[in-house]
Amino acid sequence: MFLTCMETVTKELVSWMRGHESSVFSISVHASGRYAITTSSDTAQLWDLDTFQRKRKLNILQSVGIQKVFFLPLSNTILSCFKDNSIFAWECDTLSCKYQLPAPPESSSVLYKVFAVTRDGRILAAGGKSNHLHLWCLEAKQLFRIIQMPTKVRAIRHLEFLPDSFDAGSNQVLGVLSQDGIMRFVNIQTCKLLFEIGSLDEGISSSVISPHGRYIASIMENGSLNIYSVQALTQEINKPPPPLVKVIEDLPKSKLNSGGLKMKVTSGRVQRPAKSRENKIQARILKQDLTGNFENKENEASDGLNKKRLQILLKGYGEYPTKYRMFIWRSLLQLPENHTAFSSLVDKGVHVAFLNLQKKYPIKSRKLLRVLQRTLSALAHWSAIFSDTPYLPLLAFPFVKLFQNNQLICFEVVATLIINWCQHWFEYFPNPPINILSLIENVLAFHDKELLQHFIDHDITSQLYAWPLLETVFSEVLTREEWLKLFDNVFSNHPSFLLMTVVAYNTCSRAPLLNCSLRDDFEYFFHHRNNLDISVVIREVYHLMDTTPTDIHPNDKLDAFVALTKGQYPVFNQYPKFIVDYQTQERERIRNDELDFLRERQMVEDMQAEVDQQRVEDEAWYQKQELLRKAEETRREMLLQEEEKMAQQRQRLASVKRELRAKEMHLQDATRRRFLKLQQDQREMELRRLNDEIERKVHMRDQEIATTAKDLEMRHLELESQKRLYEKWEEAKEKDFHLKSEKKASALSDASRKWFLEKELDDALEHAEHPYNTVSLNQRRVQWDTMEQDLMERVRNLRQRLTAQARNRCRTPHLLAT
Repeated sequence: MFLTCMETVTKELVSWMRGHESSVFSISVHASGRYAITTSSDTAQLWDLDTFQRKRKLNILQSVGIQKVFFLPLSNTILSCFKDNSIFAWECDTLSCKYQLPAPPESSSVLYKVFAVTRDGRILAAGGKSNHLHLWCLEAKQLFRIIQMPTKVRAIRHLEFLPDSFDAGSNQVLGVLSQDGIMRFVNIQTCKLLFEIGSLDEGISSSVISPHGRYIASIMENGSLNIYSVQALTQEINKPPPPLVKVIEDLPKSKLNSGGLKMKVTSGRVQRPAKSRENKIQARILKQDLTGNFENKENEASDGLNKKRLQILLKGYGEYPTKYRMFIWRSLLQLPENHTAFSSLVDKGVHVAFLNLQKKYPIKSRKLLRVLQRTLSALAHWSAIFSDTPYLPLLAFPFVKLFQNNQLICFEVVATLIINWCQHWFEYFPNPPINILSLIENVLAFHDKELLQHFIDHDITSQLYAWPLLETVFSEVLTREEWLKLFDNVFSNHPSFLLMTVVAYNTCSRAPLLNCSLRDDFEYFFHHRNNLDISVVIREVYHLMDTTPTDIHPNDKLDAFVALTKGQYPVFNQYPKFIVDYQTQERERIRNDELDFLRERQMVEDMQAEVDQQRVEDEAWYQKQELLRKAEETRREMLLQEEEKMAQQRQRLASVKRELRAKEMHLQDATRRRFLKLQQDQREMELRRLNDEIERKVHMRDQEIATTAKDLEMRHLELESQKRLYEKWEEAKEKDFHLKSEKKASALSDASRKWFLEKELDDALEHAEHPYNTVSLNQRRVQWDTMEQDLMERVRNLRQRLTAQARNRCRTPHLLAT
């Protein structure tokens, strides 16, 4: 899993932050904007948003689990809440454990799921799967109230305090979103239900309250987004209250035990606490009673930390310890930390005078530029003169760079510096403070006349050797360590100490300054770092503070240190108001003129753009028409070419058709010839088959005749043998008869064969001449078969007669013998 950080102005990706293995469900950002805490189910990680690097990682047992880890508002404390209801507070810088809240009483045990903290970071509200709310006093580190919601509430899904611009961050109204989709707003002091949003039919899925507490944005369960006006919802609160339905009894605040903490939320609308002084006093007393003697050690100095002891420490070591420097400065300057007043200034947005600050002061760090812009805008909203003070960014930049992670402290340090160490600077506005520069020049004339005369000889005024140091508060000529060391002493002494420092810086640099003769050399000297020991300069300042005569000492001209007032910042009007007003009016007139000029120029540009656009459109139209004409000509040429191609193609197709027709005729002729040849071959084959069949039948007939002849011969031989045996005396007669019979049969057979062969030859010739006369052929076949059958019948008859004759002949000798 990874997180992406985007630039809200340019919409650009700034960095990717990897490290979580499961989904992140909570992100908390420090009030300074430097650190962020991301929380998942198994770990919480602390990120440095300047470098986007992970600073620390909180690993816990899987069986415990993390519910939420977040920063307390306007403090360096991290609160971690776990699934076993344990709550720990950690120091952001050192990550050391500050304290742990005790376990809640068993009689009202709630598994904490959701949390909310008041804007001043003093009260923690916790809830879960129950209708009980636990309110913890983080200063007293104990549970001071248990609020029982109505019986309809079975689980609490979201908690959020309703901000109020006039409660100094001690929010009194808590919004409670329950499982039924209704968000109920309860006064945590009176435990009265003030109003509610959502309903059973139209439930709320999630909700968030605007920073000023004017609007409530809710995502409904049906997917719609509803925006509620808190002013409209609380209209009935300021009316006279109706009769109480139920009286709530609260035990004395000294008895903070589990039995006396529980209170029920009553229905009905009650009046919001009036903004009278009496009620404010009561609320303050109640807060003191709740917190007891627990003091905010981070913002207030202890009894032993006083200015005299700090000055003694400073003179001994030359500077304050780095670890405690910021704390000591806040104590010396007695910063009130007016969160509400500062928020109201910041909420006014970026002042119009510093909208284009990055163009005049291009700072690489975007965060530093934003902090500088907000600080300067807050100063301009505080007093109108600061919107026209050209050196204000130079004056504030070193403090912005030093306190960039705490913009409230940064603003109050700069404001305190302006009120005390910049006294009478604006009396000659918009010119440099001639009166203050005169004081510096008088002191310089008393302590180093030679150096002052050298300045006069070369036409170098105090606006060159003193004012650059003052308007930049020495940030251009000193390193960071030297500058911090110097302002340790400045903030620890009278406001005149800063003016004496200008004199001391010049007197300690008299040797190189006396060698300068060109104005450019002097300007370079007072705008760049020089090889000068700041400790020597500081000792010289203390010497000047002690040895300067009273009549020229700046102490008498400057007032003593005055801290910023608490609650609201003082009115700053130590400047010629008519000049500022005149400049404001002039600036407004110039701005209006510029706006008019810009509008006119915009109109001219729009008209010119329209003319250019029309010209471009006309040119585009003409070009398009020319392209269309060329395209039309091209299409016509293509059409002519296509027509020529089609004519050529038709010619080719006609020739191809002729060739195909010729080939087709040739193929048809060849096919006809092949068919005729095939038929002729078939007829020849049939003739050959018939000839073969005739030859076979003739051969068979000859064989049969030969066989018959042989049989007859054999029979004849037998008859002859018998005849010799029985009839010797008729041998000659029989022999003669037999020869005649044989000759007659042979002649008959030869004649038949000759006639048959001649007939066959005639038929074959006739068939060759008339190959398609299949009917006559069949008739001849029938005739041949008939003739063959007749011939065979004749041969059989002849054979039978011969056999009968032979039998008769054989029977006659036998009879004769008998």
